[in-house]
Amino acid sequence: MTDKMTKIDIITRTSKFEELKEALNDIGITGMTVTQVLGCGMQKGITEMYRGVPVSINLLPKVKVEIIVCEVPVQKVIDTAVEILRTGEIGDGKIFIYPVENVIKIRTGEEGVLAL
Repeated sequence: MTDKMTKIDIITRTSKFEELKEALNDIGITGMTVTQVLGCGMQKGITEMYRGVPVSINLLPKVKVEIIVCEVPVQKVIDTAVEILRTGEIGDGKIFIYPVENVIKIRTGEEGVLAL
C-alpha cells in the first residue's frame, strides 16, 4: 500500500447535510457513510418548554459523515465542509481527522486504495 489514506469524520447539524453532501460531491467525494447520532458539546443541549414546564434536552440530533480520502486533498475536504457548515453559532459541529492504515474490500479482497 503506497498511497496515504485519511478518514475524515464530520459531525454537524442535520439541517446542513444535503448542502454538505452536494458540496462534497462537487469536489470529487463519491463515497461516504452517514449516521444519525445524538450529542452535545459546550452548549450542553437546550431547554425547551413542554406544556409550560421547562424541559432540558441534553442530547441533540446530529449527523455524522464518515469519508475516506486518498485522491482528494484532505485540506480541500476540510475547507469545503467548513465553508458550508460554519454559521458562527454554537452547534456547528466538529471535524475529526485520522490516518487509515488499510482498507479491505470484502467482496474482492482488494486492499488499500483499490478497495475504495
